[in-house]
Amino acid sequence: MTTVTIRVPGTTANIGPGFDCLGAALTLYNQFRFSPLETGEETLKISVTGSEADRVVTDDSNLSYQAFVKLYDWLGQTPPPVAIDIELGVPLARGLGSSATAIVGGLMGANQLAGEPLSQAEVLQLAIDIEGHPDNVVPALLGGAHLAATHGEEWTISDIPWHPEVVPVVAIPDFELSTAEARKVLPTEYSRADAIFNAAHLGLLLRGLETGKGDWIAAGIADRIHQPYRQTLISGYDAVRSAALAAGAYGMAISGAGPTLLALASPEAASGVAEAMASAWQQAGIIAKGRSLQIDPTGATIA
Repeated sequence: MTTVTIRVPGTTANIGPGFDCLGAALTLYNQFRFSPLETGEETLKISVTGSEADRVVTDDSNLSYQAFVKLYDWLGQTPPPVAIDIELGVPLARGLGSSATAIVGGLMGANQLAGEPLSQAEVLQLAIDIEGHPDNVVPALLGGAHLAATHGEEWTISDIPWHPEVVPVVAIPDFELSTAEARKVLPTEYSRADAIFNAAHLGLLLRGLETGKGDWIAAGIADRIHQPYRQTLISGYDAVRSAALAAGAYGMAISGAGPTLLALASPEAASGVAEAMASAWQQAGIIAKGRSLQIDPTGATIA
């Protein structure tokens, strides 16, 4: 076995009406380096660098190591002693898929050290099993934008064309929102009208992303399944949305479970939208960073 390094992009998921099924890879990255340890050494060493590194656990409860072990369990093998060095570039607990990067990184690292016994499709299925839903782990592994749906017992994954003139802009605040908390506010049942609304708007959003038509994106990004409930947990949401639209964004959505907010804009408007969103939060007393990003086309890569 030799050292292997896996680079995994952060992601944005849901993107309005695509709740738990639509996600896209962004040009933000976490990196995971796996090095076999000599026999007789410790069974696990984890080091973490980058922003918020002190908040990542470095024992066997670390998510990347849990995923590493999961693959060996699937193979019916004992995981080898390993050192994992993690470089953070994706903010934690902000709705940008940091957990998905750990899961994908751990699985891919294990698969490489084990001699690649699993196909990409099998790694993807394990990732979905660990995460519980596909919208972050699928683009983290595959790159680009993807829609996932069940077909019987299997997942069917479709790539989603994303027009180069549609720029993802994120505003990342300095407070967190856990996925568990964001799910607690959701109702257990929805009306027929809301189901029809989301089906229609998801179709329109996908066409807008494919064609780059801003008016289709502006209408299609609307949602009635999760955003009306979750936005109440995000202080300053209305002000940031108003600022994004005033600066020329086509529309705005909650990235994943939040609190990061995602705007979609033209290349000409993107930088101004990023500045306006961050400024709106700062005027509300919340420190935030606005960033104009791109869609990562390749997903997780082996260095």
